[in-house]
Amino acid sequence: MKRAIKTHATDVSAIVGLLVLAIVVSVYILKHEGLRFPIFSSSPFTDYVALQTGQAVTPGQGQSVKVSGVQIGTIGGISLQDGTAVAKIEIEPNFRNLIHEDATALLRPRTGLDDMFLELNPGTSPSPVAPEGFTIQMSDSVPDVDLDEVLSELDSDTRGYLDQLINGAGLGLKNRGDELAQVFERFEPTHRDLARLNGAIATRGADLQHLVHELAVLNVALAAKQTQISQMVKASAVVFSDFADEDSSVKQAVADLPGTLQETTHTLGLVRQFANQLGPAAVNLLPAARALPAANSSLTALAIPSAPIIKNQIRPFVVASIPVLHHLEPAAEELAKATPNLATVFTVLNHFLNMLGYYPTSGGGQHGYLWWLAWVDHNARTLFDSQDGNGDFRNLFLQLSCASAAQVAGGVNGGLEEVLLNLTPILTDAGLCPAQAKEDEADYRKYEAGKLNLSKAVDTLATNGLKLPFLPNLSNAK
Repeated sequence: MKRAIKTHATDVSAIVGLLVLAIVVSVYILKHEGLRFPIFSSSPFTDYVALQTGQAVTPGQGQSVKVSGVQIGTIGGISLQDGTAVAKIEIEPNFRNLIHEDATALLRPRTGLDDMFLELNPGTSPSPVAPEGFTIQMSDSVPDVDLDEVLSELDSDTRGYLDQLINGAGLGLKNRGDELAQVFERFEPTHRDLARLNGAIATRGADLQHLVHELAVLNVALAAKQTQISQMVKASAVVFSDFADEDSSVKQAVADLPGTLQETTHTLGLVRQFANQLGPAAVNLLPAARALPAANSSLTALAIPSAPIIKNQIRPFVVASIPVLHHLEPAAEELAKATPNLATVFTVLNHFLNMLGYYPTSGGGQHGYLWWLAWVDHNARTLFDSQDGNGDFRNLFLQLSCASAAQVAGGVNGGLEEVLLNLTPILTDAGLCPAQAKEDEADYRKYEAGKLNLSKAVDTLATNGLKLPFLPNLSNAK
């Protein structure tokens, strides 16, 4: 055993190293999956959170408990107590004194797949530290809110309007992403103007503070000028007294007022028919009038950035295109005449290409023409893919029986010894030509025993279709 270990020390070391590495990796993975080792890991600090709903809370899946985005523990379990979902949270020992009795909890998903986590507000320091087993009440926790819950708060008409709005927006924006992007680009000057407006408003804020200060100064100054204000009131009284002296003139105006009212009534009667038409028309024009400010603002925002584009880009392009369009008119007319023929040609070409590429995948049909064309090309390349010092040569496959091979070998004369040398191993192979090989072996055994001279063996081999080209004169030695 020791000798085997010493002989394969490298292999044993590699196996031990891989085993240790596997143990380290397994411990690392299990540690980050929340598995606690009794010897190396201390027990967690356990608290509870009462929730309105435990939907999508799955213990053992690494759902975390966080404070300000920092994970301090995991959700260890979920249970039902008196109709209330109670989640068990396992807090790391080093965060034991972090949670206070006025802590609050917020259950939220990290993504749309409802992989939940519990966000804790640990509370304030004046409140006592929560002991182990403390339960955060349901009044201090907020569950996850699903989209269907939001929609359920809307009445049926509002949901219908929202559905029409979303569907209409989808239909309106279908295949118009580029146009929407261009619209957003058109709003860029508006955004810049709004930024300048916000800056001006911020500046106006400082000016308003200055105005309030100046008004305060003015009020103080007015309080100091009470004498002058009294004099102004007295002067105003004199003015009003003068107006009172004009009482006779006012009476004359009142006397003339009935005739004026009669003329006004007669005139209003004449325009009554016009007023009857004008009233409904004005009412119908109210929505358009209300929409005019927004339309004017949008038109202004669109016209201001569009004016330089139309003036400096589109207009020069149109002017430069007019001569080209004059030259294109005859060509377009000729092209219009040739279009039916071109359409027919391309239709026939399309049908031809479809016929070449057609491959009926169902019903056990044959392969298409393109497949056979590739097959012919492959066979053509395979046919002439070999060469030697004399150049390219084509591969050839011959099939013949042992009797035919023996006849070929028997008819070989001088100059074709290579053919005989290639046929001899075949005819003497018992697995390929057992009859000829058996007779040749018997003759060879007789020759070894001295019972058959070499010239007779040569004649026998020739009778069986075999010759020895490397002994050309032995057939005459008798």
